[in-house]
Amino acid sequence: MATIVGVHGVAQQFKGSEILRTEWEPSLHDGVSLAGGALPEGTLACAAYGHTYRPPGNVRAAGDEHFKPSDLTDDEAELVWLLLEEAARAEPDRIPRGNLRASTPGSVQIALRQLCRSRFLVGVAERAFIGDLKQVTRYIMEPETRSLGQAAIDSVVSEDTRIIIAHSLGTVVAYEALHTYAGDPRWAKVRTFITLGSPLGIPNLIFEALHPSPSGGKGHWPPGITQWTNISDDGDLVALVKKLGPLFGPELVDIRVHNGSTAHDIRPYLTARETGEAILHGLA
Repeated sequence: MATIVGVHGVAQQFKGSEILRTEWEPSLHDGVSLAGGALPEGTLACAAYGHTYRPPGNVRAAGDEHFKPSDLTDDEAELVWLLLEEAARAEPDRIPRGNLRASTPGSVQIALRQLCRSRFLVGVAERAFIGDLKQVTRYIMEPETRSLGQAAIDSVVSEDTRIIIAHSLGTVVAYEALHTYAGDPRWAKVRTFITLGSPLGIPNLIFEALHPSPSGGKGHWPPGITQWTNISDDGDLVALVKKLGPLFGPELVDIRVHNGSTAHDIRPYLTARETGEAILHGLA
């Protein structure tokens, strides 16, 4: 049974747990190797909840590439502005800083076009990006989608699982699952939580909407977790708030890595020595 469970982020609706495992496993081994360790085969299992966003053949829904800027909700438009402001901070050579929030008709469309100039979104179509945003808001806003995502993690956690390692939106799903399944005997050995490119600190849309709700501006520490390592790249726009320690507690360790031009991709996060060290620490 797997000692490490991986949890994916957005835009994985056409992949199942076995495809995800074959994509994650080599990178995971490389990161651990750089940290001076080794993992036996069969260490990793991946939870797959992406199918939740895959619509029936005769329905257009989240994940579809035919979205338009006018399809954005107010919450999604606010997230576009936050990401654009972070892109201007991280990439001033591509996105000039200044008064980015224009209050003119079509301003969100202008913001999207500016955001798509960032290195972060190279090769991502505007319509596909809107679909990715909608996966985030659907998880937050739809109780059934929320439950299915967490249940997908529970389905691969076993009595041997010791580490949950999650990426992007998956860090939100995993964080809430740690609370939902606290006390379940199969989760008893899960003591390490590793978050990669996490949006957990994004105000309003995500942080304040977490279950359980933050109290006094502080998020609740996941039950049973003794080690929480949060790893981010300075150019990762999704990891809008790079330091989660001030939000969730001083025990949380925030680490910065350099992922090159693929700041948010899972592979450079997994191949980082720092990620490997966090995994070995959790298995020690």
